[in-house]
Amino acid sequence: MIERHDFADGAALAGALAAAVAEKLRQGIAARGAASLAVSGGRTPARFFAALAQQRLPWSEVVVTLVDERWVPLESERSNEALLRDGLLQGRAAAARLVSLVSAAETPEEGVAEVATRIATLPQPLDVVVLGMGLDGHTASFFPEGDRLAEALDPEGRLPVLPMRAPGAGEPRITLTLPLIAAAGTVYLHIEGQDKAAVLAQALQPGPVEALPLRAVLRGCARPPEVFWCP
Repeated sequence: MIERHDFADGAALAGALAAAVAEKLRQGIAARGAASLAVSGGRTPARFFAALAQQRLPWSEVVVTLVDERWVPLESERSNEALLRDGLLQGRAAAARLVSLVSAAETPEEGVAEVATRIATLPQPLDVVVLGMGLDGHTASFFPEGDRLAEALDPEGRLPVLPMRAPGAGEPRITLTLPLIAAAGTVYLHIEGQDKAAVLAQALQPGPVEALPLRAVLRGCARPPEVFWCP
C-alpha cells in the first residue's frame, strides 16, 4: 500500500513536500556527512523548488541531480537543469553541488558514459528521489514505447543511467534507471490534478509495466513511494 498525502492546493503541497524532503536530507547528513537528492523537471515542481530553497539546511553537504533530462543545451527553454538552477539552486540552496545529466556530446548515447561517471560520485543509495508523472503513465524518462524501456526497468540492471528515445518524449532523453531510483531511502511522487490521480489509480491496478511504466516504480521500490497530491 502506498501512503498518500492530499492537499487543498499546490502551495500547501509544495510546503509540505519541501519540509518532508528537507528532513530526510538532514537525516542523511547526520548519518553519513552528506545527502543526495534527485528531482524531476517540468512545470509541476516550480513551487516545490521555491519552497525547498527556503529550507534551513547545510546545503553545502547536499548533492543534487535530476531524475532525467532532455538532451538539449542549458540555454534551451526545455532544459530541466535550467529550471532547477533558477528554481531551487538559489539563495542558501546555491551552496548545494549539482551533478548534471548532460554533457557536450552530441547525443545521449555518446554522453552516457561521462554522465554515469558523474552519477557514481553521488552519495548512494540516494537519500531522496522526487518523481513526477505524465498522463501517459511515464515517470523519469520511462516512456511507453521507449527504445530502452525494458533495460531501464530491469531490476537487475547495472547501469545507473541510460539514453531514452520514445514517441512521447520529444527530444532524446537521459534517465536514471529503476535500480538506482528503487534503492533510494525515500521516493516521493508529486502529482497534481484529477487526471493524474486517475492515472495513478490505474497504475495501482494489475497490468503490464510497459503500458504504464509508473507501475515499475510502484512495485519495485524498497519502500513504496509516498504520494503528494492536490487537485
